[in-house]
Amino acid sequence: MFYKRDPIIAQASATGKAGVGVIRVSGEHLRPLIDRLCTKQPIPRYATLLHIKDESDQSIDQGLLTYFPAPHSFTGEDVIEFHGHGGPIVLSLVIQRLLDLGQDIALRIAMPGEFSERAFLNNKIDLAQAEAIADLIDATTVAAVKSANRSLSGVFSEKINHLIEKLTHLRILVEATLDFPEEEIEFLENANAKEQWANIWSGLLETLHTSEQGALLREGALVVLAGPPNVGKSSLLNQLAQQDIAIVTPIAGTTRDRIREQIQIDGVPISIVDTAGLRESQDEVEKIGIERSWAAIGDADIILFMRDATQSNQGESEELLHKISEELIKKQNLKAKVLEVWNKQDQAPLQPREEALLISAKSGYGVELLKHQILQTLGWESHTENTILARGRHIEALKKALKHLQSSQVYLSQGNASLELFAEELRLTQDALGEITGKLLPDDLLGKIFSSFCIGK
Repeated sequence: MFYKRDPIIAQASATGKAGVGVIRVSGEHLRPLIDRLCTKQPIPRYATLLHIKDESDQSIDQGLLTYFPAPHSFTGEDVIEFHGHGGPIVLSLVIQRLLDLGQDIALRIAMPGEFSERAFLNNKIDLAQAEAIADLIDATTVAAVKSANRSLSGVFSEKINHLIEKLTHLRILVEATLDFPEEEIEFLENANAKEQWANIWSGLLETLHTSEQGALLREGALVVLAGPPNVGKSSLLNQLAQQDIAIVTPIAGTTRDRIREQIQIDGVPISIVDTAGLRESQDEVEKIGIERSWAAIGDADIILFMRDATQSNQGESEELLHKISEELIKKQNLKAKVLEVWNKQDQAPLQPREEALLISAKSGYGVELLKHQILQTLGWESHTENTILARGRHIEALKKALKHLQSSQVYLSQGNASLELFAEELRLTQDALGEITGKLLPDDLLGKIFSSFCIGK
């Protein structure tokens, strides 16, 4: 990690032109800088109108300065925020001027995520909350914003800490029994260890479930439209996006490259990729498009394999389905699911099969049912107030905790004879949960996590 004691500065508002731009400074002792900026000491947490002047006493910008003395600030250090005009040039001039005025206190430009990292290191927030800040900024749906706010407010951390408290209590009982081996007391019966273990197990399972839902809400899914030419892939893309994204013609091979569009279904962000029709082609441009189609298929979470419901001969489609299965195995993409979609229902003389998913991309018939099927295939349940915006790192830690807790059950069933092994698995379970809030993460991993944040965060 890059945490040092010297003060840091960065633009906290988004880059580009805006009506208002925000510059943030954080450090242990910012009084010398404040004295150079203000004619009198600002009242903490009250906005003070002032001019930022250059070395010739000419005004660079006029704005509002707010001072947050430590420890009552986001980072836990002294913090200054200047709200001025949002032009890129004027903001850069203000930052440079503050750097000049702060030379004696070693003021420097902040690294990405360094403000949030200092808040974490100063125990203002834990790691899950810090990550929620970045997730809130990156959220692409209303549901994701609400879930990120829950994590930021500490809902996720409280769940993890509650599980850790239960584990701690159980470990204390086990350790106490180990310290007094001469006592002929059956630990399992007197401490209700089995009931405590079962309670922790059910809590972990519930937390993992809601976290997996949150991970889908945060990361979304990649849905690829695939199939032979002229089965309606581009029409379905336009129907799902509710606008004319792709060109639609009766000519086979119209789509020659991947077209990606971002949509949301029930708050879940979905990337829909339209691909070139899968067939043998001598056209060099189309061949490149088909190669890219296969690449997209290999990365997909869901493949909507499009069929033409008006065609009686489906031999070509069956062969393509087999090739898609081979491609997924080749790419080791075992998570991908294939949904067969029969298009042109409005023109079909007969229903292909009773369980077939029939749609009309042109009229919209069956598209809402298709959306529901996509979410069901992804394992999504309707968004609830319990959903938290989790990351892949959190899922891995929860699964590791479950694995160790499950291993401990073997030793639990053997009674007092295996209490030492039982205690060790409980410790490993607790350590895995500690990784989520950052209590047991190595410095290099913490640095990697915070380096993915915005500069001003």
